[in-house]
Amino acid sequence: MVAKDGDGWALCSRGHRHWGLHGAAGLLAVHHTLDGMPYVLLQKRAWWSHHGGTWGLPGGACDSHEDAISGALREAHEEAALTADLVRVQGLYVDDHGGWSYQTVIAQAEGLLDAEPANGESTDMRWMSADEVTAQELHPGFADTWPGIRAALNPLVVVLDVANIIGARAEHGWWRDRAGAADRLLDELAPLASGGLRRTPEGLPDLARWFPRLVVVLEGAAARGADSRVRDEHTTVVRAPGSGDDAIVDAVRGRRPWEKVLVVTADRELRQRVASLGALVTGPRWLLGQL
Repeated sequence: MVAKDGDGWALCSRGHRHWGLHGAAGLLAVHHTLDGMPYVLLQKRAWWSHHGGTWGLPGGACDSHEDAISGALREAHEEAALTADLVRVQGLYVDDHGGWSYQTVIAQAEGLLDAEPANGESTDMRWMSADEVTAQELHPGFADTWPGIRAALNPLVVVLDVANIIGARAEHGWWRDRAGAADRLLDELAPLASGGLRRTPEGLPDLARWFPRLVVVLEGAAARGADSRVRDEHTTVVRAPGSGDDAIVDAVRGRRPWEKVLVVTADRELRQRVASLGALVTGPRWLLGQL
């Protein structure tokens, strides 16, 4: 396993030739302006490259030891001088050709980051609104996948009704130690936040992985006694001073306009309240099946 051991041409099961012996990956940085419009960072490919002169993503062949996210971030640094700390991965879109795939890593940027060609593989780097993209001459592979990617540019926030989830889990003796049951659930959520959702909830674009921001709402004894340490930088713990349902509704109301919100609860009245605010809803089994 050495650097650049993925460089080379590969054939997929469709008989097409692709660059990347172990597949390829690219970074799609996206920033939403206050009016909710997503802007994406595109690369104009050098004339000598495959499909030179077209617009696509900073990206390239993955090495044998890399996953798609590592490969895409490395390529974005080599080609656009972007570093991993400037973006937050929110989703993974896979274009599978059979035996070869291109994986688009969708990542949030807090602003329109400064980016310019960092090597000879591109002639321009430019932020474009999502509405402008199809007016450009696009790399054929990116053009094919853009409709699916466009639908998944909005980041996902998952709000958890912990009391309801713990009740559905029905651990032995959970009602005597609600704080302990909440702690165990919080510990199990950390890998889910970092590793992504393995099952896409109904109503969202079907990405290979969603990497949501988690909002965990605790109430009552769990709010008073659960461990306060931070398990994951993308998880926020809300300790409801009163009604947990009211705190969940406040979390939904507090989302940014371009964020998609999914509330995990089986409480019928709460489901109606958050759905009226535009949130998606799913039950605890969907979550528990991924822990």
